[in-house]
Amino acid sequence: MTDKKNNKRPKELESEFKEVYKAWGSAEAEVIKSFLQSHGIPCLLKGLVVQSVHPFTMDGLGEIKIHVSEKDHDLAEKLLKSHQEE
Repeated sequence: MTDKKNNKRPKELESEFKEVYKAWGSAEAEVIKSFLQSHGIPCLLKGLVVQSVHPFTMDGLGEIKIHVSEKDHDLAEKLLKSHQEE
């Protein structure tokens, strides 16, 4: 998705995404994603195995990484940390 006039990405796609959390299954990943989104932080889920085909978490195969934009990373970490302490 680039702007054809000047070959630049739209502003909303310019920021880089950083990993904020590793979940060990789709259920946990969806809970964390929903929690962050409820605080206005968009998320991307990345994993190597399609969970609906291989629903297991052996040797990191079921690992799902949750990424947020760099600008939201610090806030996301603080929210997750405070939630885990409760």
